[in-house]
Amino acid sequence: MKPKPWRERTDAAPASLPLGAPVADAGPADPPRRKVYEGRYVRLAPVDPSNDADELYAGSHGDADTEALWTYLSYGPFDNKTAMLAWLEACRVSGDPLFFTVISLESNRRVGMVSFLNFAGASRVVELGHIWFQPAAQRSRCNTESVFLMLCEAFESQRCRRVEWKCNALNARSRAAALRLGFSYEGTFRQHLIVKGRNRDSAWYSMIDSEWPAVKRNMARWLYHNDGSLSLRQLNAAIVSAAGAG
Repeated sequence: MKPKPWRERTDAAPASLPLGAPVADAGPADPPRRKVYEGRYVRLAPVDPSNDADELYAGSHGDADTEALWTYLSYGPFDNKTAMLAWLEACRVSGDPLFFTVISLESNRRVGMVSFLNFAGASRVVELGHIWFQPAAQRSRCNTESVFLMLCEAFESQRCRRVEWKCNALNARSRAAALRLGFSYEGTFRQHLIVKGRNRDSAWYSMIDSEWPAVKRNMARWLYHNDGSLSLRQLNAAIVSAAGAG
């Protein structure tokens, strides 16, 4: 066993210096897996540029309203399909971010992309990001189930303690999505990035492992036992509120 690079605190240590609670299992998390994740409404598949480019380009380009989905991302819209194909090739070989194409099982068409990124194994943290969907798939079961599958991977397979969600502080739709999905707002990093030549303040959200069982029940209820009357934002409101109060 590799020795720890510190000594355990003893009774002689200054009691005036508080410490966080011990972590029972302080071992590292496993990295996200490059595999196919399949739900009832979507399949998340590793990016395959030659098969993905046509549908991803067509569904995300063509008019100003459609191309608005790229507004808060650091890339896109692309000049043409060839340019997007080159970008998808870079996504294919990337390990962090680890990109996936979202395929609607109802239409059998590619409707967006997601990724795991900023994986910190020793701290058992991962971020969900680079999430975009064609307008027809936004605010849909495709969108929600994609995040549900990723959270299952992060908390249950990777054994993460924390999952992060970050977005441009001006991106009202992403901020609302974070709260709806059960993430809690933690604050805004001012002048965090320069994106496409403009300032970006970044809003940070998180979900931790102790919250996941309740969020999972709420998401599964909304996805699979819903007659259309349920609001996921309302189902998760108590969890988000409790985290904010803490």
